[in-house]
Amino acid sequence: MQINLSAAADAYLAWWAQAGVDGAVSEAPVNWLRPAPPKPATMPAAPVAALPATLQEFHQWLAQDAGQPERRWASAPILPSGPAHAPLMIVTDMPDPADVVANALFADRAGSLFDAMLRAAGFDRAGVYVASLFSARPPGGMVEAADIDHATWRMRTHVALAAPQRLLLLGDRTGRALLPPGGGDEGNGLRFFNHDGGNVPVVATFHPRLLLSQPAAKAECWRALQSLIEESRS
Repeated sequence: MQINLSAAADAYLAWWAQAGVDGAVSEAPVNWLRPAPPKPATMPAAPVAALPATLQEFHQWLAQDAGQPERRWASAPILPSGPAHAPLMIVTDMPDPADVVANALFADRAGSLFDAMLRAAGFDRAGVYVASLFSARPPGGMVEAADIDHATWRMRTHVALAAPQRLLLLGDRTGRALLPPGGGDEGNGLRFFNHDGGNVPVVATFHPRLLLSQPAAKAECWRALQSLIEESRS
């Protein structure tokens, strides 16, 4: 059977015309042999604002910067307290409801137990630096994963500027944020926290709020504090 190519072509074009296609490309002629125009140069990303260079500037940035997750929450921020270059920096996850009322970290019964823990380890509150992953309390105490990542990122700068000799992390959420699995020895023993300026010995243990409800955990907490005491004597 012989196919009439001319008729087949006419039928093909007629089919497209009925479909509403009356031009192969456009009304304007196209030079298909012309080289493709070069792609526009990629604009450089906007420079990231420099992080604070001093501890005082960091406090101001933490309290006033619009990009901090705490700006979305109604709770007033509770800023870190204590001297720089302290023998010990304590980090908790966020203010407790009693802390929000008192406008200070470790208030009420948990604060009394916290002070007792410090005394047992040879420290006092006036001589240590106290901070939290989040300076304010979110609704229901719940935070998003992206906010935890942000808090972890800025804490590396925070520790570098505070420059403590040792670090004590209180609470499971704090330990998981700053000491991810595989980042050091298991358990509540001595580890090292890497920050922007190097590393610092760190111990992670229970928050006083848990010890109030589970007194049996005090023995394990004391073993963790002993690691801190032994390191301070070395």
